Amino acid sequence: MTYAAGVDVGSTQTKAVIVDEDATIVGRSLLPTGANVVMAAEHAFQAAIRTGQVSEEEVGYVVGTGYGRYRVEFGDTQITEIVCHARGAAEMFPGTETVLDMGGQDTKAIRIAKGGDVLDFCMNDKCAAGTGRFLQSAAAALEINLEELGPTALRGTRPVDISTTCTVFAESEVLSWLAKGKKMEDILLGVHRSIASRSFGLMRRVGIVGEVTFTGGVTRNEAMVVVLNEILGTDMNVSEESHYIGALGAALFALERIRHGRVAALQEEGV
Repeated sequence: MTYAAGVDVGSTQTKAVIVDEDATIVGRSLLPTGANVVMAAEHAFQAAIRTGQVSEEEVGYVVGTGYGRYRVEFGDTQITEIVCHARGAAEMFPGTETVLDMGGQDTKAIRIAKGGDVLDFCMNDKCAAGTGRFLQSAAAALEINLEELGPTALRGTRPVDISTTCTVFAESEVLSWLAKGKKMEDILLGVHRSIASRSFGLMRRVGIVGEVTFTGGVTRNEAMVVVLNEILGTDMNVSEESHYIGALGAALFALERIRHGRVAALQEEGV
């Protein structure tokens, strides 16, 4: 049995996925990226093959993706995260035609054809205001754990208006609302609505059609999912595996390279 791997090195977290020859996920891992990107990629890959009970020698091809894809030094090639998220989303949710990828430092809206080919995309262009980093800044200002952001925001009933378009000033605005006596849950609900509104704007620029699939680390924030669904007027595709979609797409491209290599070998032999 030959396996394929995808390693998605993000700004805050690194994901790795191992698939078998049937494109079934057999191993996965999720680790903080930290300061040493090369080490993060290596550790994530090793963790994924351990969970999949696969030996390194059985992995026939590795594709690196994400902002640190060129630091996957053991990889065979690199593919942009836009293409990998598109491919992974189409594999996990075949009806996908619009992808929203929200990570730690950027947010991308991607229009894809059935099957995963990218038709159009755009990214946030105002610092990290519509990304996970914005949530981190709000959490720091309110001295609350990231895991508590979603549940706390969902208790809000009167969301405040977050007007800043830069993460640098997010903490100041959050503290300003707190000083005015606003409840923490209403402030956080306002933060989530602000991010969701910017994300919706990105999706409108590429066109919102078909099923919408939500990818990236922020998919784990239940309030973001709820607020985005409200703005879109429909339920996005999201699952426990959504965080791994970029790595999955990379692994699927790796599997393709393995298959193409076999075909090429047979052609050379005249079979």
